[in-house]
Amino acid sequence: MSLRRTDGAPGAGAEGGRTGRAPGRRGRPPLTGPQRFLLGGSFLITLGSFAVLPYMSVLLHQRLGLGLGTVGFVLAVASLIQFAGGVVAGPVTGRIGLRRAMLLALGLRTAGFAAFVPGLTSPVLAVGALLLVSAGAALYLPANKAYLVEGASEARRPRLLSASGSAFNAGMALGPPAAAPLVMGSPGVLFSGVTVLFALVGAGHALLPAGAADRRSDRSSDGASTAPAAGRAPESGAPRPGPSPFVVTVLSVYAFMFFQHYLALYAVPRTSAAFYGAVLTGYAALLVVAQPLLAERVAALSYPAALRWGFGAMAAGMAAIGAGGHGGIAAGGALLCLGEIVLFLKNDLEALARSSAAPASVFGRQRLAAGIGAFASGVVGGQLYGAAESAGSARAYWAAVCLQCLLLPVFLLRRRPARDPEGSRAGAG
Repeated sequence: MSLRRTDGAPGAGAEGGRTGRAPGRRGRPPLTGPQRFLLGGSFLITLGSFAVLPYMSVLLHQRLGLGLGTVGFVLAVASLIQFAGGVVAGPVTGRIGLRRAMLLALGLRTAGFAAFVPGLTSPVLAVGALLLVSAGAALYLPANKAYLVEGASEARRPRLLSASGSAFNAGMALGPPAAAPLVMGSPGVLFSGVTVLFALVGAGHALLPAGAADRRSDRSSDGASTAPAAGRAPESGAPRPGPSPFVVTVLSVYAFMFFQHYLALYAVPRTSAAFYGAVLTGYAALLVVAQPLLAERVAALSYPAALRWGFGAMAAGMAAIGAGGHGGIAAGGALLCLGEIVLFLKNDLEALARSSAAPASVFGRQRLAAGIGAFASGVVGGQLYGAAESAGSARAYWAAVCLQCLLLPVFLLRRRPARDPEGSRAGAG
């Protein structure tokens, strides 16, 4: 597959300017070679990562003998680096360009997975390897998304970002079962295979054409004067209604992670581990299929409407799970999937539309917001679930989370629109 393109900029579309609604299927331009490669690479990268990372606690505790307290601290630090480290993506890509930033990120991750091979007998090497992998992930995802959408009109972004999300989620779903036969019996083979996979994907990234951000960084390093590196052409029109996408992302992830963290604790004793696994597999499959199909509908929603639909679906999902039984848990998972599609995609689109900063900076700050939300949910969720169990009713936990999901859009939409941390509004000059 050729990675050459004819329009000169990654993500550039045939249509120009902003349109009032998403284009019809007839006028939809095909994906370019670089875009197809990035989507395929996103699947392989996540497949390799999730063949290993979900089993980290088992490897660190059972194979290397680290105490559970130490394991928890190591994983918390790794998560903090992976999420909060996204804020460095903007300065790094501005300095070296998107393609070089992705190559640097993949180099870090390849080195990290390679270090796991000798690290299987050394806790110090294993922890260092995990931190390298996390640092690479912090840099790669914002640069990947920025390269994918650079030069694309606002109308094309939903399709590109939803396809990217589907590729990542497909890898996340298939990675753990693919690695299960090797993770405890032959982990050296597993880590060696993942290392080779990342090296090959990295070599493919080296063939990608330079984008506008790469050319700007080259001119800057040569001492040439450059215009400000805006991630897209400024848009005109009235300010967009609704609260800050950064704040909404924090609260969206905060609400969602109550489900992600504690469904297993609730569902497995009431159904079975096999049923819980089937729910997760079905959830991932639904996310991969439904997100691209709903992308243009989500993009067409106003931001306030998206908040009501997204948090409303999450509230209904939490209530269904609390009702219990196989049907309630399965229906709750499907409703949570709908809420995730609406809120997560709309938050990224809104953050891009409101900011004049480079896309890598916007996506990096969105990652930071997600990290803050996940951290807060972990702290609050543990206390809430413990209190519900102490009261003798785990269903009270889901009722409390449902109530929060109902109140969050009310709280957000009653507030005055906040100034976004991503940068000034595009129409503000």
